[in-house]
Amino acid sequence: MIPTEEASARRREIEEKLKQEEETLSFIRESLEKSDQLTRNMVSILSSFESRLMKLENSIIPVHKQTENLQRLQENVEKTLFCLDHIISYYHVANDTEKIIKEGPTGRLEEYLGCMAKIQKAVEYFQDNNPDSPELNRVKLLFERGKESLESEFRSLMTRNSKPVTPILILDLITLDDDLKTQEDVSLEHLPEIVLQDIVRISGWLVEYGRNHGFNCLCEEKQPPAGVQKGSLRNRAISHTSIASRESFVERAFRELEHSSNFMNVYYQIRSSQLDRSIKGLKEHFRKNSSSSGIPYSPAVQNKRKDTPTKKPIKRPGTIRKAQNLLKQYSQQCLDGKKGASNLIPIEGHEHDLRAKHLSDSLVDKHGSVAGRDDMLDMEIDAYIHCVSAFIKLAQSEYQLLTEIIPEHHQKKTFDSLIQESLDNLMIEGDNIVSAARKAIMRHDYSAVLTIFPILRHLKQTKPEFDQVLQGTAASTKNKLPSLITSMETTGAKALEHFADNIKNNPDKEYNMPKDGTVHELTSNAILFLQQLLDFQETAGAMLASQETSSSASSYSSEFSRRLLSTYICKVLGNLQLNLLSKSKVYEDPALSAIFLLNNYNYILKSLEKSELIQLVAVTQKTAERSYRELIEHQILTYQCSWLKVTEYISDKNLPVFQPGVKLKDKERQMIKERFKGFNDGLEELCKIQKAWAIPDTEQRDNIRHAQKTIVEETYATFLNRCLFVCLGRILTGGQGLEGCRFLILSPKPSLVYGSVPFTKNPEKYIKYRVEQVGEMIEKLFDTSA
Repeated sequence: MIPTEEASARRREIEEKLKQEEETLSFIRESLEKSDQLTRNMVSILSSFESRLMKLENSIIPVHKQTENLQRLQENVEKTLFCLDHIISYYHVANDTEKIIKEGPTGRLEEYLGCMAKIQKAVEYFQDNNPDSPELNRVKLLFERGKESLESEFRSLMTRNSKPVTPILILDLITLDDDLKTQEDVSLEHLPEIVLQDIVRISGWLVEYGRNHGFNCLCEEKQPPAGVQKGSLRNRAISHTSIASRESFVERAFRELEHSSNFMNVYYQIRSSQLDRSIKGLKEHFRKNSSSSGIPYSPAVQNKRKDTPTKKPIKRPGTIRKAQNLLKQYSQQCLDGKKGASNLIPIEGHEHDLRAKHLSDSLVDKHGSVAGRDDMLDMEIDAYIHCVSAFIKLAQSEYQLLTEIIPEHHQKKTFDSLIQESLDNLMIEGDNIVSAARKAIMRHDYSAVLTIFPILRHLKQTKPEFDQVLQGTAASTKNKLPSLITSMETTGAKALEHFADNIKNNPDKEYNMPKDGTVHELTSNAILFLQQLLDFQETAGAMLASQETSSSASSYSSEFSRRLLSTYICKVLGNLQLNLLSKSKVYEDPALSAIFLLNNYNYILKSLEKSELIQLVAVTQKTAERSYRELIEHQILTYQCSWLKVTEYISDKNLPVFQPGVKLKDKERQMIKERFKGFNDGLEELCKIQKAWAIPDTEQRDNIRHAQKTIVEETYATFLNRCLFVCLGRILTGGQGLEGCRFLILSPKPSLVYGSVPFTKNPEKYIKYRVEQVGEMIEKLFDTSA
């Protein structure tokens, strides 16, 4: 029973779903019928629309074509009228522009260039379409006149507005440091901005139209007229008739090309003159301000410098000039062979600045006019160094200006021509310095090499900037500075070698020897010369290195150059030592000879220690300082030997042994008297002689005095202890005098008294000095004022 009910329920459910599906199918069929009906209606509408469009098209297209033809005709008429107007305008160009062209471009450059453009187009039109027209000749003449006016205006603008750069501005430009430049650079305005714009416009026009016009004339003459077949009778006729005039066209074409570059010649000539005047103005500025303490700068830069770190100022060669004065004076004395030359006594402490001042002052007293000339030479060297830096800065600025005016493919050549005059003047002045140095060296005036050092160092320091500025110029231009540097290095190296040889072979022995044994002038000269090399170690080393091989000295390392300079200094010092030994033999007194060598060796050592020379010498000679100390010690011992002839009188040598209570023999009494007399005479003589000698170094003088004082006092005290006086009478009672004194013979041990033995009735005749008095006399050695 249950399965039947389930089947019935299942059947009813299926029937209900079937009914729903049938209803859905019926709905779909109705929808399809409606859709078909709508489709048929739409097709009908579209068919009707299409039919109407075709009818409209058939009626509009003919009208459109007719209108289009009319518009084309209208455009053709307008173009024809425009062309006619344009062609007719060419015939009026000469009349319209002639007045403006004659009046020139001054004050109305844009309008003038516009007229020139019209004339240029008229020339091109008549050349292409009517070359035989008289209008062509007229506009050509007008074009030539206009171009000449533009060239004249270019020259006038350049001439009126180009002015030399003021020396103050140049000095500011070359002395400002990088930090200051980043804040506010000092720029050079060679031309006012408005004028520069006009010049750029004119140069651009001259380059473009002046050149193209020439090429056009040349090219057009090479082409046959249109419509003439090659090889035809007419072509041959034209060729024959044009042969005679072909050269004139070619010449005219190249003349046009020449005109296009004329303004470049004008430009470089004017700017070259201003560059040269700027540098000469700077030099003249140095001449006028040579007496001032410093180099003046503009107030703006001075205010900035208060709070802005700057580069170290360029070192003026004043100290070098002092050395030159000294060396020049000494060289002249050697040449003339005159007596009476001043003996240069080094200042105590050997302070370099004080010594230089002392030497300079002595020269001012004796050679005032020479010092004045030397000051002028100082100024000339300083001016030349600044002019080199000024040339670099000004050339850089000129190149920047040139790039705005001159076309790129002409810039390098024009710049090369622009800088030639100023660069040649600098090189000629440098060559003159080298030539003057060579002549001075031939006269054995080695101070001239000190003139080359600061210049050569500056040239080598600025060579990278020079190379950068001259990049792209001719090889001959680039090689000028290296040639000058090489010439200076060669001259300087020869001067250094000749100076070293002169130190060794200096013939000055007798007439210029210091009588007091002080430092010889040759020593102070040589040391002062070497001290000047400290400021130019790299330069001097490069000079010496340049002579090692044919290669450039710049290819050597700085360490190699330093070793060469060290070797050279050691050579000079060695030659100086040999010369001093030779000179010392002039003295008849060995003690004075020892004092002379002592003073010179001590001066050399102290000078080496006070400066960096000792470190430089130590590069190749590690034991130099110890060697000089040994030489000094040896001379001290040699000097002390001079006192042996005094101290031997009071030594124990050959002194008889006295017995207590035994009366002295006449021979023994005479021996004692002679010992005292010999000591007294020798002491007085040595003190008198050596008092006039000189040991400028206070410390060394005190040490020698003290050592000698100790030796003599101890020896004298020992001798007195051996020959003790027992004074009677007034001495015992506090009285004065030696009356009644008896000579008491003692044993070597002071405590053992053998007895009193009188050796003279007048002991004060032989015992002149107490021990303290002997010491006081020795303390007055080497002091003429004592």
